Amino acid sequence: MKFLQSFYLNNRFFLVIIGIVLLFALGFIVQALVGIAKIALLVLGVLCIIDLLLIYGTRNGLKGARSANEKLSNGDENKIQLHIQNHYSFLTFLKIIDEIPHQFQIRNFLFQTTLEPRTNKTLEYKLRPVKRGEYKFGALNVYISTKIGFIARRYRFAQQQMIPVYPSYLQMRKYELLAISNRLTEAGIKKIRRVGHNQEFEQIKEYVQGDDMRTINWKATARRNNLMVNHYQDEKSQQVYCIVDKGRVMKMPFEQMSLLDYAINASLVISSIAMNKDDKAGLITFNRQIESILPARKGLAQMQSILEVLYKQNTAFKESNFEKLYITLKRKIKHRSLIILFTNFESESALTRQLPYLKAIAGNHLLLVVLFENTELRSLLEAPAYSTEEVYLKTIAEKFDFEKRLIVKELRKCGVHAVLSTPQSLTVNTINKYLEFKSRGLI
Repeated sequence: MKFLQSFYLNNRFFLVIIGIVLLFALGFIVQALVGIAKIALLVLGVLCIIDLLLIYGTRNGLKGARSANEKLSNGDENKIQLHIQNHYSFLTFLKIIDEIPHQFQIRNFLFQTTLEPRTNKTLEYKLRPVKRGEYKFGALNVYISTKIGFIARRYRFAQQQMIPVYPSYLQMRKYELLAISNRLTEAGIKKIRRVGHNQEFEQIKEYVQGDDMRTINWKATARRNNLMVNHYQDEKSQQVYCIVDKGRVMKMPFEQMSLLDYAINASLVISSIAMNKDDKAGLITFNRQIESILPARKGLAQMQSILEVLYKQNTAFKESNFEKLYITLKRKIKHRSLIILFTNFESESALTRQLPYLKAIAGNHLLLVVLFENTELRSLLEAPAYSTEEVYLKTIAEKFDFEKRLIVKELRKCGVHAVLSTPQSLTVNTINKYLEFKSRGLI
C-alpha cells in the first residue's frame, strides 16, 4: 500500500503512450508503423523499469522539512522555509507542494526545481495572515523524478504542523529596535521637542554653564555661598492603558483585516513603546461586558501577558457598553492615567449616545479616542463621477466623510483628545500622539 500511495505517473509517460497508440492506429494504413509502435512500447517498458529501480532503489533517498517561527505575526509577511536533502546519487527533478492552511485560500502552490546528487537546498516563501488563531499546515509533498521522467515518487514530510498567529509582534520588534536606537523618525514618528518643566525633582547640584537659570535654588545658594540649581529628571512610571472596543463597529474589514486586528496590533506596539519610555502599560478589552483587565505594570513578563491576552480577543456583534467601561475605570484605576481608546463611530448619533461617558472618563484621566477613517470612502471621493448614479454615490460619501470629521471636532470641543487615522497608519499616528503628550507634560 505504501508503494501504491507514493507511485505516480508523469505527464511524459501519458504523452508517449498517446504517441504509441497513434502509431498503432496509423498501422492500419501503413503496416510498417505497427512494428515501430511495438518497438516503442518495448522501449517504454524498459525505461519505466529503469526509472522505477532508480527512484525506489534507495529507501530514504530524500529528506524534507518545513521551518517557521513558533508563531506567525498577524498582518505581516512571515517567512516559511522548506529544506530538502538529496541522498540519491543522480540529478533529481523535484515538484514541491506544501499544504498551506485553508485560511490563505492558496490553491496553486508549486515549486519546481532540480537537486544535484547528495546536496541540500532551501526554498523560501512568505505568508501574510490576516486573522489571529491556529493555522494548521498539512504535509510537505515532494515528487521526485529522474531524467527519464516517466515515474514520480512522492515523499511526505512535516504532516499536521500547527502554528498560532499572534498580534503583530514583528511590527512591535521593529518599533522597539527603532526606539532603542533613537531612530523612530525612520518609521514616520515625529521628533517632538520637550517643552515646559513637567519633571520630577532629583537633587540640588552646583551651577555649571548651560544650566537653566530658572532652576536656581536661592536658599541653597545662600547657605553654600555658591550658585546651586535644582536638577530634575523626566517623570517616569506613568500608567498607559490601551482599551480595545470589541463591539460590532470593529468588525469592519480593510485590506482583509478587521478594525479590531488593526487596534490590537497598535495596542501591542504602543504598550512596548510606553515601557521603553519607562511607563507602565496596561490593557482592557470590552463589548457589552468588560472582557479582560490587565493592570499596568512594566517588564518582559507584562509584555508577554499583553501578547497572550490580545491573541484571544474576538469581535462581538453587539453594541459596546461604555457605561460599564466608565464604571470599571472608576473602580479599577485610581491614579490619573493615559487612556487610549480604540473604537469607531460612523455617525453623530452613535457618538451622542456615548459622549457623556467619554466626558466622564476624560474628567478623571487623559483620554485619547482613536477613530478609523474609511479609506473606501476616500478612494470614492477622489474618483471622478461620470453618471448621475456616481454623482449621487459621491454626494453620500462626502456626507459620511464630513460627519466623521464633525465627530472628531465634537470630541475635541468636549475636552477629549481624538485621532482620526487610516487603518494602515494607525500605529504611527497613535505613537505620535503619545509622544506629543509626553513632550507637553500632559502625563
